[in-house]
Amino acid sequence: MLKIFLLLFCSVNSFSFAATTDAFLQCLSTCKITNHKLANITYTPKSTNYTIVLQDYIRNSRFNTSKLRKPIAIVTPLEESQVQETVKCAKKVGLLLKIRSGGHDYEGLSYTSKTPFAILDMFNLRSVEINISAETAWVQAGATLGELYYKIWEKSKVHAFPAGVCTTLGVGGHFSGGGYGNMLRKYGVSIDNVVDAKIVDAKGRILDRKGMGEDLFWAIRGGGGASFGVILSYKIKLVPVPPVVTVFNVPKTLEENATDIVHQWQYIADKVDNDFFLRVFLQPVPGRSNGSTTVKASFIALFLGDANKLVSILNEKFPELGLEKKDCREMSWIKSTLFWAFFPDETPETALLNRKNKFVNSFKMKSDYVKTPIPKDGLQGAFKKMIKSGNILMMFNPYGGKMSEISESETAFPHRAGNIYKIQYLQYWGQGGAALDKKNINLQKNFYSYMTPFVSKNPREAFLNYRDIDIGSAENDCNAYDQAKVYGVKYFKNNFDRLVKVKTEFDPENFFRNEQSIPPLAKATREDKISSMV
Repeated sequence: MLKIFLLLFCSVNSFSFAATTDAFLQCLSTCKITNHKLANITYTPKSTNYTIVLQDYIRNSRFNTSKLRKPIAIVTPLEESQVQETVKCAKKVGLLLKIRSGGHDYEGLSYTSKTPFAILDMFNLRSVEINISAETAWVQAGATLGELYYKIWEKSKVHAFPAGVCTTLGVGGHFSGGGYGNMLRKYGVSIDNVVDAKIVDAKGRILDRKGMGEDLFWAIRGGGGASFGVILSYKIKLVPVPPVVTVFNVPKTLEENATDIVHQWQYIADKVDNDFFLRVFLQPVPGRSNGSTTVKASFIALFLGDANKLVSILNEKFPELGLEKKDCREMSWIKSTLFWAFFPDETPETALLNRKNKFVNSFKMKSDYVKTPIPKDGLQGAFKKMIKSGNILMMFNPYGGKMSEISESETAFPHRAGNIYKIQYLQYWGQGGAALDKKNINLQKNFYSYMTPFVSKNPREAFLNYRDIDIGSAENDCNAYDQAKVYGVKYFKNNFDRLVKVKTEFDPENFFRNEQSIPPLAKATREDKISSMV
């Protein structure tokens, strides 16, 4: 009897799946897709280039396997109106729509799902319109940071934008989650410099800041755009940079007193000149003796000024590093973006236009915030665990400066004053199947557990753009609010309830969703809870 039931269930499910696919494609074929044929922007598993289009923007090999469910279709709009029609058709047939702008989301939430889904891939919508006289730009969601930086450089050698150092990041996801970069101590995160936006909402309308209102505009600056609609573009405020900036990368191993230097870095990282950003990249490397392993701490810097001034500042504030002028390199800001992206010396600026990601490994990431310096024995314990693992890495990214001047509630991104630095945990490995994935993920979970006493508490905060499914997910609609609050307060702190309120107003049916999205309140509890929210 059970076999018969399962056969019937699978048959009905398969029929429903096929019917949904046909209905979605039929809807698209009858809507007003101007100037371009449906076949030019839509790919199904039967299409010749379907696999190429799907895999081109998968940045984590963990989610590029035959065992994972594939989208029934990938829509790659060339015009904003095509985004509108895709949203309307998916909603009409009840199809889950995942939105992808660059593919860097660490858990693959923009291109994987346990239920039938389609991908709305924004990579064709990548125009960048610079207005130097107004010091602003409109940048579409599918543009990469490299393309944005290059377009700014074409127009001005003394303007820039504060965003990430990975040049293949898609603007849509990067900005909407906050946008962390190496100029945040001077200018804040990316969304602190966003002045307008265009979004397609759950009704298929295109809304700018005036049309969407301040609540929704607040939410898509740090709350993740994919919970509220499809970000089409952002209007950004360009920032001034000097003609010459200075960078350096000074490595120190444990044998070269790295533990003491890293420990001391914690006391100056958020307090030195706001023009200065000094990241610490920690990784296990081969030691001096055969078969041994040590930890290398790379001190990587950007200073919005010349080398003489930088050396003078560090000799006073951080003499433990022992920085000398010969360690420094003076260059233009645009060249510094190539340096930070680990391009070889003499790489031309046009390399920023390359949209292909250089990394093809499987990986897992996590994040933490540090509010009091980690004691030396705590660092020593972490370094021992890194050596034992062989492939766990950490980045310490400083805060302070402008970040301490902006209220936690100014935008949906809440991680402001009180943080010395943010930790990014990184772990890469080759493609070895589910067993190797599980082994490495468990190693990182154990390391993350070890770090518990040294990081933020109640909540243990996390950065939305470093997606981590381990900290919670919303798997069903029955108690979505309670499930989402587990990860929501970690990503958004006290801003979570306001995000829920915005979601309930603009997408009460929860059309735009993923495994870690903002949920709307259920109808039964909506009135009571909204009245008590901020």
